[in-house]
Amino acid sequence: MAHAMQAHDVSERRACSILTIDRSSVRCRSTRPDDAAVRERMRAVAAVRRRFGYRRLPIMLAREGLVMNHKKFRRLYREERLQVKHAGAAASGP
Repeated sequence: MAHAMQAHDVSERRACSILTIDRSSVRCRSTRPDDAAVRERMRAVAAVRRRFGYRRLPIMLAREGLVMNHKKFRRLYREERLQVKHAGAAASGP
């Protein structure tokens, strides 16, 4: 949107109408807090406890004082790609 405004020298209102975008969504700013410290701690605990999945890691973090909603934890866990690898596929064979 900003590129369209600069490249064609048009107003925000005109660029939004051409691109069929709501102006409120362009102006909206995220209020989500920065979770860098939580993500770092998640990676550190997951590296030490490799077999602990998304159900056990929040318990370990809660003991350290990092309590959060299970949905938020699951989202961060997925974004950090911390899924536990299944050993069944690699171990099977003759």
